[in-house]
Amino acid sequence: MKLLFLGGGNMGAAIVGGLVARGFARADITVVEPDPAGRESLAARFGVAVRESAAGAPAADVIVLAVKPQQMREAVKPLLPVAPGTLVVSIAAGIRLADLSRWLGGHDALVRAMPNTPALVHAGVTGLYAPPAVDEAGRRSATELLAAVGEVVWLPREEDLDAVTAVSGSGPAYVFYFLEAVEQAGREMGIAPGAARTLALATFAGAAKLARERAEDPAVLRAQVTSKGGTTERALATMEAAGLKARIGEAVKAAAARSRELGDEFGRG
Repeated sequence: MKLLFLGGGNMGAAIVGGLVARGFARADITVVEPDPAGRESLAARFGVAVRESAAGAPAADVIVLAVKPQQMREAVKPLLPVAPGTLVVSIAAGIRLADLSRWLGGHDALVRAMPNTPALVHAGVTGLYAPPAVDEAGRRSATELLAAVGEVVWLPREEDLDAVTAVSGSGPAYVFYFLEAVEQAGREMGIAPGAARTLALATFAGAAKLARERAEDPAVLRAQVTSKGGTTERALATMEAAGLKARIGEAVKAAAARSRELGDEFGRG
């Protein structure tokens, strides 16, 4: 499978690195990256071919669009016409497939992907959607591509990706926000900064690992930590009194609404 990446920034580089780490042939990967320093870094780190422009780029079985959403319409012009049968995978947030197809001259072998930043350490999760025009082989190719940086979840509807963007795409920021608050509380109670960070980080990592390995409902796991009349019960009661769970839900829904708005904005013209 020959791959052409349009964009070699953080996410594009993460996927390239994940593929190379899994033994994917370096000679089958080409990255288009306008920034000279970026091209030099990609070539040095991964040993893949790099180019300044997509014009005249070698034929590819899969094209990965890893440029910023607001740059997409102009960035794909050098790809035209896209060869029939070429799978195009977009990891640009908010770009709807109908608009992308229009910009690509009606090409319909398209997959939309919503990865998240833990992909940078190959611990991400990606939501994927493909229309009926993409066959099973195309879906397998997209799965192989994004599985290089973590888990993949296929969605039945494109509009589900707005919710995916809100839950997992923006989700790491929610975790970091909560992590920041817990660490700060520890420092305010006299724990040394380095120790507070270690305690908070290890707690979050360990709790996530426990939840994954036990495969139980989070409410069940929470109850197992909460003794009647104990410290955890007092902390959770304070959160409940503040309506924290409802506020988190509102925040996630607001992120989804903004994702829909961005789709409208990026698709104009």
